Amino acid sequence: MNTLYLDNNHITLVGKVTSDKRLSHEIYGEKFYIFNLSVPRLSGNFDNIPITISERLISEKGLPLESKLSVTGQFRSYNSYEGEKNRLVLTVFAKNVEFLEDQEADIPVGKDFITNEVVLDGYICRKPVYRKTPFGREIADILLAVNRSYNKSDYIPCIAWGRNAKFCETVAVGTEIKVVGRVQSRQYEKKHEDGTIENRVAYEVSVSTLEVIDKKSDENEADEIQEDKEAI
Repeated sequence: MNTLYLDNNHITLVGKVTSDKRLSHEIYGEKFYIFNLSVPRLSGNFDNIPITISERLISEKGLPLESKLSVTGQFRSYNSYEGEKNRLVLTVFAKNVEFLEDQEADIPVGKDFITNEVVLDGYICRKPVYRKTPFGREIADILLAVNRSYNKSDYIPCIAWGRNAKFCETVAVGTEIKVVGRVQSRQYEKKHEDGTIENRVAYEVSVSTLEVIDKKSDENEADEIQEDKEAI
């Protein structure tokens, strides 16, 4: 079992602060806050991603709105209980935060400047769901269990495209895989039993490369499938 937890789960984001920080929780006297970071896409759209940060990482200048940051950390999950139901909540847990030197310049987007990249090494914990869109595009939904210290795991929803999606249709539950991709946000409507509709935001990893880790091989060879990155 891979216990190099920083290698199992690593994320880099560059974006703009779009909300005031709000208290998330407190552990042993250390306060943690949440704020939203708007991260640009190649397509010109943005992903709004929640960042959880310790008070110890917040500098004297705080986290001013519109300030541009580089954040490194891990993509984590926890259960939020709502009555008798629980909901998987995803957040980026910040390990390091830096202000960009040029706060006036636009954030560059392209292959030479990473603004959104996540690397996960985990285990498929639910049979992938393969489907095609009305336009014939192949998609597979994957739920990945990523080990964390203190015998915890993060459950990260991922979405694969094209050849990666077709390949995932045959991958068994329990298979260890490594994925590289980007965190994306999307809005959806949640309809409650009383007929009311709530607007929510879902987060998932859009997979660009996928590698199956073959533990049976003496040289730990991997069968790698790579799809060109697409602007979603």
